[in-house]
Amino acid sequence: MPSKRRLRWAALPLGAAAAVALAGCTPTELNGFLPGFVEDGTPATNQTETVSGLWVTSWVVLLTVGVITWALMGWALVMYRRRTGQTGLPVQLRYNMPIEILYTVIPLILVLGMFFFTARDQADIETQWDEPDVEVTAIAKQWAWDFQYGGEDDAVWTMGVQADPDENGDIEREKLPTLVLPVDKKVTIDLQSRDVIHSFWIIDFLYKKDMYIGKDNSWSFIPTRVGEYDGKCAELCGEYHSMMLFNVKVVEQDEYDAYLETLREQGNTGDITDAYDRLSNLPGTGASTQSEEEE
Repeated sequence: MPSKRRLRWAALPLGAAAAVALAGCTPTELNGFLPGFVEDGTPATNQTETVSGLWVTSWVVLLTVGVITWALMGWALVMYRRRTGQTGLPVQLRYNMPIEILYTVIPLILVLGMFFFTARDQADIETQWDEPDVEVTAIAKQWAWDFQYGGEDDAVWTMGVQADPDENGDIEREKLPTLVLPVDKKVTIDLQSRDVIHSFWIIDFLYKKDMYIGKDNSWSFIPTRVGEYDGKCAELCGEYHSMMLFNVKVVEQDEYDAYLETLREQGNTGDITDAYDRLSNLPGTGASTQSEEEE
């Protein structure tokens, strides 16, 4: 049997190799190949690292358990294989109490641990700002999005239509509904549905929330990186579900203020949360107008 000193010397190169391998990982690799991170490691929101940390830790624990389990299975297959000349059945054992306690207690600890950390992180993510810097209402409809900024008295808005792919399946991002948010500000997005169940998903933000008729949801977070992001509906909601896309632009505060002023100059003011029940246009028929909703 090898001595403890030999085992320690054997562990040193393995530890050094693991350290070198981890040091060479990019932020994307260190965060489990999830979106939401750039080369310098800057996350898209204040919650992105929480989600990726939960994801990576869970996979590390599960893979560790898997490797140990596979190793024990392989060891049993080799050590207790039938030898040449052996006949009949091996000696039968009814049970081994220490082993049975072990493989009952360890999975219980793993399940309780994962539940604890998941519940803790989800509770933190679901905490809403009491006084957000920016409040936006995102309204889902078959099969597009409306975005209203501010309250009923000073609200401005945009109304969108679903994506309209060309013959090659390409989509012009500029024609998609666009949600504009200021960077490094407390944002609360109130989520509403005009018709069926939808799901609000900004891919790089690593979180999504369902939208129901008669039950409004909210999501509070801080965008921490200027840039453009893809959003979509993550709940099958009908024939053109795959075209229910939108853009997200995170900009500086002055650019955000200028954007709201542009909407105000266009006459897109007032509360639109009850403007109409659902989108009636089909792909390629053009954008909806305020007069259509009033009719």
